[in-house]
Formats: sequence, structure tokens, C-alpha cells
Amino acid sequence: MNTKIIRYIWGYVLRIEAVFMLLPFIIGLIRHDEGFMWFLIVSAGAALISIPLAFRKPTDTVFYLKEGCVATASSWIIMSIVGALPFYLSGVIPSFADALFETVSGFTTTGASILPEVESMPICYLFWRSFTHWIGGMGVLVFLLAVVPMSGGSHINLMRAESPGPSVGKFVPKVRHTARILYIIYLFLTAVEVILLMFGGMDALDSIMTSFGTAGTGGFGIRNDSFMSFSPYIQWVVAIFMIMFGLNFNIYYLLLFRQFKKAFMIEEIHYYLLIIAGAIAIIFFNVKDLFATPSEAMTHTVFQVSSIISSTGYSSADFNLWPDVCKVVLVILMFVGACAGSTGGGIKVTRLVVLIKTIGKELKNYIHPKRVSKVKMDGKPVEHEVVRAINVYFITFMVIFFVSVLLISIENYDFATNFSAVLATMNNIGPGLNLVGPTSNFSFFNDFSKYVLMFDMLAGRLELFPLLILFHPGLYIDTFKSKMHRRAR
Repeated sequence: MNTKIIRYIWGYVLRIEAVFMLLPFIIGLIRHDEGFMWFLIVSAGAALISIPLAFRKPTDTVFYLKEGCVATASSWIIMSIVGALPFYLSGVIPSFADALFETVSGFTTTGASILPEVESMPICYLFWRSFTHWIGGMGVLVFLLAVVPMSGGSHINLMRAESPGPSVGKFVPKVRHTARILYIIYLFLTAVEVILLMFGGMDALDSIMTSFGTAGTGGFGIRNDSFMSFSPYIQWVVAIFMIMFGLNFNIYYLLLFRQFKKAFMIEEIHYYLLIIAGAIAIIFFNVKDLFATPSEAMTHTVFQVSSIISSTGYSSADFNLWPDVCKVVLVILMFVGACAGSTGGGIKVTRLVVLIKTIGKELKNYIHPKRVSKVKMDGKPVEHEVVRAINVYFITFMVIFFVSVLLISIENYDFATNFSAVLATMNNIGPGLNLVGPTSNFSFFNDFSKYVLMFDMLAGRLELFPLLILFHPGLYIDTFKSKMHRRAR
């Protein structure tokens, strides 16, 4: 394994995070926030550590999927630890486990919080909390590919290891240009949302922080009640953008280059919008009598469906109080998640569609054993290797899911709380049901359960395998053998 290129990537990740931390420092300096100097101190420390790691570029810059997965998973862990330090050192979050939980939740765009209330936080910490969503939404390594000159043709492995979805391709021949296009689209949509929110009466900084959470489909609110006290206009703007950021970014690339027919022929998007429409219809007819007017009921229904399926996790109402059928629909949406190639979490619409089509294919084979049929998406056959990978992903997801539920059940909280806590963290959503509902938080769990849920957040954001590979003994055995072989030579 090429450990030198992995350390080189760590160095650049620390440099990027050090630069990002200057933003909350500047905001704290302007507003005279308490504890703002910790951002500068941690930023300087991260920059110093990065110097020996990225001082000299390795001669061998080629890395395969294994190196891509290790670099990605380890970078996210390092980034989360460093990002938690200002919270912990300043005393804003006195417990390191809690500070790390909040930061992992931010970078993985989960939005599960241990904070009982946020409005009393210094604004620079509130900004950093929301900014972690925006950084994690597209991915810091995609950002690295966009801005850092790295040679070699294997960098698609780095993007594949970090980008959500069953497969990642290149828009253009060079991966660096693909990463730039992704970030241009990401920046543009974020800026448009900021402007529209400001038209609705939200001040500039609140609009930026809210847009960070929406763009990254994160869900950290800037008010204690999330979105319950915001106007219907703001709720509708955020709801629409949550749906938009849950779409496959391929559609924006195709629209950008005026390939309209091809853009609207993406099958996954049809199913995504159909699921949203069906969920809205079911929930609206079950909650319409709980609100003063049908218009209010529709606003909250659309907002909550958009929030859950996109894995954002904002809340405009306490859906814990809604009828059971509504809660079941929302739980199903938590599993489904957004589109592949979006900033959203969940299993992804593409995977579920392929799984369902695979079941249909197997049933046809039972009826007509000699018939040769293939699973198709967008009119093209899905390769057997992709189908196999999706099946393995689903099995692995369910194993991790139920083991995690078992582990946090040791604390003896009710089943709905434990089940939805793992579901909400592993699918990067945020709020669950009962004790982890939209008006509650995760602070009551002990440190062991919090670390289990942090693992789930990272596993869900990194599509399981980049994180799991860190725990495979074969990785370290192969690395040790390769070092011994080089020394022998």
C-alpha cells in the first residue's frame, strides 16, 4: 500500500481544514465572541502538523481503490477530531465525546445533536457547526481534487471512495475538472438559496448558515425549534432546496450544458420524485385535521417529507405527535434516502430500484427458466458486478444496523428510540422517534453509545466499505509485508 501518498493527503486535508477554521475565527473577531481565539490556535496547530506530512510530494503518486478508501476514511476521522477541538478546548462543549459527536454529526451531514439549545452559543461556534455540513456535503477530498494540483490517473478512486452512491463517473476526462464542476454547481445553488432566504426577511449570516445545512443536507438548526418558528415562505424555500440537493448532480451538469432531454431521462430522478409525491399524499391526508388550515398542513407535510428523504433532518413540526402511519412513512423514507451522486444520505433510490428490479428478474426466471433477462436502468443493462455490489452493500448495511441497535440497547431505552437513533445516524438524517425525536437530542446516551452512533454516521456517509476496510486485519498484514519486502531489497 502506498502509505506516503496517504500521509500526503492527510497533510493537505489538515491545511484545508486550517484555512476553513479561519472563517469562524474572523466572524468571532468581528462580533467579539467568547472563545473565538481557539479557532486560530487549532488552525495554526493543524497547519504546523501538515507541514511534515505534505512538505514533499511522493515520487509515487499512484493509488488504487484500497488507498483511496484508507485515505478517505482516515481523513474524515482526522478532520472530525481536529474540528472538535475548538468546541472542547473553549468549554462550549465540555465533554470531548460530546464535542466529537457534534463534529462528526456535522461533517457527515447527519445533524444529530447533543446540545439542548443552540441560540445561546457564540455565533462563531454556531457558524462552524453549520459550516461543517457544507464542507462534508460535497466532501473535503472532492474539494482537494478541485483545488490541489495532483498528477496521476488514479484519483477517480479517491472520488469514488468519498462520493455517495453505487457508482461514480467523470463528467469530463480529467477528475480535477469534474471536481471543479461539482463545486461550481454546489456553490451556485447555495448562493441562490442564500439570496432567496434573505428576500424572506432572514439576515445574511442566518441565511448562509441555513443554506450550509440545506446544501449539505445536514440539518443543524440555528434556532432551538429548528424551523417551527420560521415563516411559510422560508419553509417552502428550504423544502424545495432540500429536494434539489437530494437530486443526482448529474442532472445539473446536463442542464448546465443544455442536454435537457438526457437530463430528464434519468430514471432514478423519476422514482425519487414519485416517492416524494406519494409520501406527501399519504401524510397530508392523515395530518390535515391536526393543523388550522389545509395550507398549513401541506406546508409542514412537504417540508418534513423533503427533510427526511433528502436526509437533511430539519423539522417544522413535531412529527412524533403525528399518526403512526405517518411515522411509518417517514421511517421508510429514512431508509430510502436521496439519489446517488447527491449530498444526501440513506441507502439511495438507485440501489433500491435495482434491488426491486432484481427481485422482479428472479421471479421471471422462476416462471421462464430458459429466458435470459437483465436488470436495466435508463434503458441500459446494469452490469452483474454492480448488482452484486448493491446486494453486498444492502446485506452489510443491515448487519451493521442491527448490531448497532443491539449495542446501544444495553442502556435499556425503548425499542423505537434505539431503532430510530441508529436509523437516523446511519442514514445521516438527524432526528428519529421518541427520545431522539425532532424536539429532543442525543445527549442522554452514554459515551459508549455515542461512539457506536459516531461509527454509524461515518459508515453511512462513506458508504460503509471505506470505513470498514480500516478494521480489516489484511490491510495491515499486507502493509507490513510490503515494508519488509522493500527493506529486504
